Amino acid sequence: MAETDLTIRELRRRFADKSLSPLEYWLSLEDHIAAWEPSISALYLYDPEAARVQAKASTERWAKGRTLGTLDGIPATLKELIATEGQPVPLGTRAVELKPAEADAPAAARLREDGAVIFAKTTCPDYGMLSSGLSSFHPLSRNPWNIAQNPGGSSAGAAAAAAAGYGPLHIGTDIGGSVRLPAGWTGIFGFKPSHGRIPADPYYVGRCLGPMTRTVEDAAFSMATLSRPDWRDGTSLPPNDFDWMDFVVDISGMKIGLMLDAGCGFAVDDEIRVAVESAAKRFEKAGATIVSVQPVLTRAMLDGLDTFWRARLWSDIAGLNEEWRDSILPYIRDWAKAGADISGVDAVRGFNQTIEMRRSCGRLFTRVDALLSPTNPIISYPAEWASPTNDPTRPFEHIAFTVPWNMSEQPAASINCGFSRSGMPIGLQIVGPRFDDMRVLRLSKAFEDWTGGVSVWPQRPIV
Repeated sequence: MAETDLTIRELRRRFADKSLSPLEYWLSLEDHIAAWEPSISALYLYDPEAARVQAKASTERWAKGRTLGTLDGIPATLKELIATEGQPVPLGTRAVELKPAEADAPAAARLREDGAVIFAKTTCPDYGMLSSGLSSFHPLSRNPWNIAQNPGGSSAGAAAAAAAGYGPLHIGTDIGGSVRLPAGWTGIFGFKPSHGRIPADPYYVGRCLGPMTRTVEDAAFSMATLSRPDWRDGTSLPPNDFDWMDFVVDISGMKIGLMLDAGCGFAVDDEIRVAVESAAKRFEKAGATIVSVQPVLTRAMLDGLDTFWRARLWSDIAGLNEEWRDSILPYIRDWAKAGADISGVDAVRGFNQTIEMRRSCGRLFTRVDALLSPTNPIISYPAEWASPTNDPTRPFEHIAFTVPWNMSEQPAASINCGFSRSGMPIGLQIVGPRFDDMRVLRLSKAFEDWTGGVSVWPQRPIV
């Protein structure tokens, strides 16, 4: 294993026994990033000099036995949408005035409190409204497995950075699948916890933050830090008293749903279907009862969400002058323009479909203990495309497996479950009951253990 592939647990052990210092690790990682970044463009505001200063300070704390927290010395990135004090938040678009943020958002504040080395932000598309690495502001972010392909989004840079091995921890955001979708397309682990588990500012219906990592354990390790409550999120959950590193699970007797039809959107690629069915058989072998379940989503629900989101974004950009509006990525601008003709009544009707999603998801979980499904319905798509359809009149055909669990506020994760004939990763989505974040992490860790974890990947993604 290369030094840059060490997990958080392994780094902490080596920092403690002084066989590796945070500064030595960072300098090794810095060289690694320099070799990859020209090809995948995952980072924004990358500052290796500031990282060296942070890593040096951490090295001194470890030497004195006075570390700040469990992530002291661990390199981390934050999605560009997550504010960091003194740095601009361009929201992925050229149509935003670049002003320094007045304060760290909750996730950034928690990482700093624990001594993490925040060395960069990661890229996202305009307003975080695309499953793509395409942006009017950032350079085009690419998939490390094949740079001709898209990493997905909107946590595009975070997924690319994690897959390329830019350290163990990257924090994304997810309102319809923006952690899980790119995780699936880049072969990493992406965890969307229960709504409010990681405080968000600004918070919004369905908006969550989540770790994007190479291992389940690294994601779990970060949760004790990230899940500390923050008053700025009115949906922030109370402090949790469970052990995020307790992966003991008895799968025997569990009833686990298998959903292979999302109800609308893209049909599932045959290779993905086979990989997910194979994953379900592993849970069955461990003693679970696998039951085929019907979709929770309908076309009316997805179209209603589309209507509501168009109206919402148009309300944000309607006041911009024509020059600024024209600087928005055309795909997003054209999609949002339809919001100008949406009445208040229709916008509310669209929003009400999020409630219907919640009801549908809740009904399903009266019959199952967990759910398995594809994360993404398709294998891949070109790096230059704005979305898997590349058609602003059909923007959300790819999120039908992921978006319901944002609206129902349930924990969900994507974990690699195989590869296509073309060599691209395939994601398995694991969903748990609301607030039972540990069930998702435990089932994910069990699956990772069965498949050999990172050993199921090629030695390194190919650039």
